[in-house]
Amino acid sequence: MAAHALPARSPRFPILALLHPRKRSWLVLAALLLALGIGTLGVRVWGWPLWWAAALGLGLLLVPGALKWRDDLRRHGRVIMVLSILLAAQGFHTIEHTAQLIQYHILKWPPFASSGLISAANAEWVHFVWNWLVVALIMYLVRGGMRGMWVWLLLAWAFAHACEHSYMMLRYLEMSSELQRLGFPQLSAQGLPGIFGRDGWLARSPATQGTFLCRLPGVTTAPRIDVHFWWNVGEIALLLPAAHSFLRTHITLQLTIDSRQP
Repeated sequence: MAAHALPARSPRFPILALLHPRKRSWLVLAALLLALGIGTLGVRVWGWPLWWAAALGLGLLLVPGALKWRDDLRRHGRVIMVLSILLAAQGFHTIEHTAQLIQYHILKWPPFASSGLISAANAEWVHFVWNWLVVALIMYLVRGGMRGMWVWLLLAWAFAHACEHSYMMLRYLEMSSELQRLGFPQLSAQGLPGIFGRDGWLARSPATQGTFLCRLPGVTTAPRIDVHFWWNVGEIALLLPAAHSFLRTHITLQLTIDSRQP
């Protein structure tokens, strides 16, 4: 069997097998401990904002992450490596949206302060670029052979999510231009509603007012934080079965190829 071959037995949960850092585990643990130590000192002693500590932790974890993805490239190929990166990125993205939900609903912070662990990344252009990048990565995976019902649903959901952020980006640019014109360049237009949710396009449009859309729970009443939490829940809920199905097939095929090698 070749040195790079997959385990002799197909794992029951191939996503967990893919995400396992293997020989990089000690480096992941070291990065976590270092981030916790420096981050605690930074916040408690040096007066850092919380997002500095969170960004430091993420940056330190990227070091073993990059080495692990290089291992994935050698072991499984480029397509599986990209899937591994997407799973990790969307996993962190889910944590970020969950943090926003906790800040808003449990800690009762105002919407502008409920900006997650890395508040500096809660900017309209970041959301816009991030979501279209997710669409591009999914399309790359489709081109690389990741197919099936779950993948097509994931692509449709991610595309719709990115379209809503495009609408919000346009509104953000229009409002920023208007604030500049009125002489208030210091004011931010961040946080405007999109198509769904409270004060969104569906809630305000004469074409939809009074229709069944406005009677669906949350569609025209949910705050923006809730709307995008559920967008992300849908995305990760479709990504997991799509990845599971693809990885299980990949591993089976790889095992067949390995078994035929001297």
